[in-house]
Amino acid sequence: MASHPILVIVAIAFLTTLAWGSASAQLSTNFYSKSCPNVLSTVKPVVASAVSKKRRMGASLLRLFFHDCFVNGCDGSILLDDTSSFRGEKTAGPNNNSVRGYNVIDQIKSKVESACPGVVSCADIVAIAARDSVVLLGGPSWEVKLGRRDARTASFSVANSGALPPPTSTLASLISNFKAQGLSTRDMVALSGSHTIGQSRCTSFRSRIYNDSNIDSSFAKIRQRKCPRTVGSGDSNLAPLDLQSPTAFDNAYFKNLISNKGLLHSDQELFNGGSTDSLVKTYSNNPKTFNSDFASAMIKMGDINPLTGSKGEIRKICSKVN
Repeated sequence: MASHPILVIVAIAFLTTLAWGSASAQLSTNFYSKSCPNVLSTVKPVVASAVSKKRRMGASLLRLFFHDCFVNGCDGSILLDDTSSFRGEKTAGPNNNSVRGYNVIDQIKSKVESACPGVVSCADIVAIAARDSVVLLGGPSWEVKLGRRDARTASFSVANSGALPPPTSTLASLISNFKAQGLSTRDMVALSGSHTIGQSRCTSFRSRIYNDSNIDSSFAKIRQRKCPRTVGSGDSNLAPLDLQSPTAFDNAYFKNLISNKGLLHSDQELFNGGSTDSLVKTYSNNPKTFNSDFASAMIKMGDINPLTGSKGEIRKICSKVN
């Protein structure tokens, strides 16, 4: 008996949906409800202690999640040290002398292993720590989807390939970069709002403060004091990404952009006469909308190519495979 054409189309659509959604569908907010019910309450105090000692650490843990997810998915690969068989991601250009917080993840992992040995992945710990950091600094909360497993390898080449957008990025390249990860332009602008916390090195913003024309002149002069024009001089000197409230998760970042006070070239690209100007204005005027969109975008980012089921492993120590 011949199949009805409409039923065939429906079946194909259903199977396609299953194929696309299978990885993220295996992640759930209650993944450890039976195997490690205290995982969230175990992670939080360690993050709180680290952030209370150095508030900048909150931004570092958030950034760690972003830099993990954008290189081969949210799989904890950024945490792996180099070995004789592969070169990890820690020393790649976007991460070297820039990404921090590995020691905090190690501390959390130790506590979690004591509570639930061999159950919770390092990749999931990074995701939880990012959420807790945002909340501790005054930002929104969201339910973290869990169930990721850890990669057995890392990729220095992919981390260096441009998967992580450089501070020199144009708006078009930012949109394209995030789209390649399944994230919309709106997600990209909302996630860029994470620059309301944290700091950047002189090497990342030197070109902007000396060469860009769309920059507030007094702001540029302030930044030039600690970031000399000469390459190699003061390269590691730090400046807050948000001059107003660098340790508070708020919408000041977007207000800065409207005043041409974005620290990075890629920041100011979001408000420079392009398609994202209106969204920057919306977020600068409505912190609730920003918070809501940021939380949604973080959940979507956490869905990037997770290892689930029997793929990968649950590392005992986050910096090396079992």
